[in-house]
This record gives sequence, structure tokens and C-alpha cells, in this order.
Amino acid sequence: MSRARAQDTDVCGVSAAIVVIEGKWKTALLWLLESGSHRPGELRRKLPEISEKVLTQALREMEDDGLVHREVYDVLPPKTVYSLTGFGLELSEALAPLSAWGYRRLDRLTTVPTAS
Repeated sequence: MSRARAQDTDVCGVSAAIVVIEGKWKTALLWLLESGSHRPGELRRKLPEISEKVLTQALREMEDDGLVHREVYDVLPPKTVYSLTGFGLELSEALAPLSAWGYRRLDRLTTVPTAS
């Protein structure tokens, strides 16, 4: 589902949820922010493969979707801190069973012989 269609209220609830976490980095960012507030530099250090541009874009989309709160402090140099909103924490908690299922799937892939 495109970001434009994300505002469509006549869609399946699962599709409406997936649109806010689609992409390579949003679930990882949710997971990191679940442990507390982080500055952008901290997030980049913990996810060294993410570019600054992609990090900024993902955080802005997550902020627009109400998952992330961005706090800008009026100091020099400027300080920005990101944290999960209550809505973002709710999503993170909702994803926990899916994460557990994913780990069970990975275990199964390593223990169940594949059909040839």
C-alpha cells in the first residue's frame, strides 16, 4: 500500500498497520526506541548500515504516523531526541507476537529439512 493510500479508511486493518512499518528500517527503529529515547547519532551507531537520509525519512514518516515523538532542545549545538509515543509503544507491543512467530519460523528453517 502506498503512503498516499495509507489515509484510506476502507482497507483491511492489517494493511493499515503494515503501511506504517513497511520498509527495511522501521521495525528496527521501533525496537531500538522501545528501550528509551535516542538521539539520531545513537540510532545511526546502532544501525550502521542505515544512511542519514534514510534514517531521517523513516523517522519523519514515523512521526507523521504518530509513532514517534521528536523533541528539539534549544541549545547549541542543536539537540534532537526521538522517543516512542503511546501509540508507537502500542504498535511495538502488538508486534511482539509476530516477532515470536518469526523466531519460531527461523528455528524451523534450521531444523526442518527442505523438500527437494
